[in-house]
Amino acid sequence: MRSTPTLQIPDPEVPVSAASSARTPRAPLKILTCEAARPMAEAVARSLDTSLVRGRETWFASGEGKFIIEDNVRGDDLYIFQAPVAPGDPRSVYDRFVMLLHAVEAAALSDADHITAVVPYYPGARQDKRKGRTREGISAGLFARCLQEAGASRVLCVDIHNEAIGGMFDPSRCRLENVSVTARFARWLRKSGLCGDTVASPDLGGMERARDYAAALSLDLVGLSKERDYSRPNTVVGSTLIGDVQGRSVMVVDDMVDTGGSVVAAVDELKRRGARDVTVACIHPLMSGPAWERLGALRARAEAEGWRFRLVGTSAVHHDTAPSWYEEYRIEPLLAVVLDHINRRGSVTGAQLEEDIESLV
Repeated sequence: MRSTPTLQIPDPEVPVSAASSARTPRAPLKILTCEAARPMAEAVARSLDTSLVRGRETWFASGEGKFIIEDNVRGDDLYIFQAPVAPGDPRSVYDRFVMLLHAVEAAALSDADHITAVVPYYPGARQDKRKGRTREGISAGLFARCLQEAGASRVLCVDIHNEAIGGMFDPSRCRLENVSVTARFARWLRKSGLCGDTVASPDLGGMERARDYAAALSLDLVGLSKERDYSRPNTVVGSTLIGDVQGRSVMVVDDMVDTGGSVVAAVDELKRRGARDVTVACIHPLMSGPAWERLGALRARAEAEGWRFRLVGTSAVHHDTAPSWYEEYRIEPLLAVVLDHINRRGSVTGAQLEEDIESLV
């Protein structure tokens, strides 16, 4: 499979609208959003000093839906936002994904020149292979085919679970752009005093990601090996530590926190092995099912025992009602720079990307 280009984005210092660039936009940049992603799309539009294209979702009593674009988008470079995971929204991941398909097709039929689906959390990213079970589908590939059939020419996501998913798209029709916020997030964690003195991976599969954080922060690295109960989904029964954390403040880094089982198992093992404090940092705080309850209990335990537990995530999945002990890193300014850069035909890899982005800030 083809590897997905990863965008490393510098911090924007000023609104993108105030930036200068010698490159000519390939078409007028417009932003459209599905309802679940409206707060993120509005924030990106403000950074770009533009307003949203008017559009609306319609849901029928039967459960069917459609998307109507109310402004002219003919010839535009259109970016359509959707939040597949949207805490507080009563509709399912599949409802929101299908509504994104409706919006993409509406844009294609309205003759938009370029259509980019902006989905910071790519749905089905953990379902990227069969894993030895011969009678299951590969949802990551199914979703890729659906998006390109609907008319998307690009799908933009943030720190996707497996970059090889880019190879599931037909590059002659649609490509995946994977925006990495790891370097920016790591520096913000350090500036905010959240990174501790040791980085830990919650499982062996995440060691490369943890190594990137440790390198960016010049910290020591340890690993945990998850022990799962595969008879039940999202069930971790324990973790085993590889390394030394005695007396250390540890930051566990992962791309997502789903039900919180891995976090609890990791923190239990780290504390058992002598860690002083623990911070959990993730790009996609999905926080499904019992996650808040589990982590709230962990926070209460930390307070009762006199040590510190913190949870940090990004606005790739935003939580309006998160508890006060949860910290959020906003990624909307970075997304605004990426959209402006793509619109102006900027490079998406290597030193040229850094040079072009620096010209915007």
